[in-house]
Amino acid sequence: MPKIGMEPVRRKALIDATISAIGERGSLDVTMSEIAGRAGVSSALAHHYFGAKDELLFATMRHILAELNTDTRRAFSLAATPRQRVSAVVAVSFSDDQFQPQIIAAWLAFYVEAQKSTELRRLLRIYARRLHSNLMSGLTGILPRTEADRVAEATAALIDGLYIRRALKDGVPDARTAIALVEDYLETKLNGRSLP
Repeated sequence: MPKIGMEPVRRKALIDATISAIGERGSLDVTMSEIAGRAGVSSALAHHYFGAKDELLFATMRHILAELNTDTRRAFSLAATPRQRVSAVVAVSFSDDQFQPQIIAAWLAFYVEAQKSTELRRLLRIYARRLHSNLMSGLTGILPRTEADRVAEATAALIDGLYIRRALKDGVPDARTAIALVEDYLETKLNGRSLP
């Protein structure tokens, strides 16, 4: 059996601790020492793996995006129709792995920090382009491209907006309701043009 080094395990623990700390605090106003303590490692080891706190925050956002991408690819593999691809994007966005308080708080904190950080802003642009592309992968099989583009933009705005409302603890109480709201919008726009 191959031996797994401790570095990947500790890096993952630090990323998980960062998500937890941001989720609890509701902001990026957490220290490396606090994150290291949550991860069960020394502050020096956290600095060794990630350097400054900004690098750990960047790695955390990349991790969240990678998990979202992996979950979306898995859902796409089960989608047989363009409409199912669109629904897969919506379902993954509000899945138990993604739509949990700590991840939601991290997204909101990253959005705020991206106003000041070029690197985080770049990651958020990647996320936005990927979300749009994933939605378009189904919508262009149902609607003319221009209309599909408009529906994809509005659907992405709904998804992001529901995350913000949830982060502010206002509005949609659960993932099922969020999915229903987005799907209701899609049905009005698709107006029976596709099969489920």
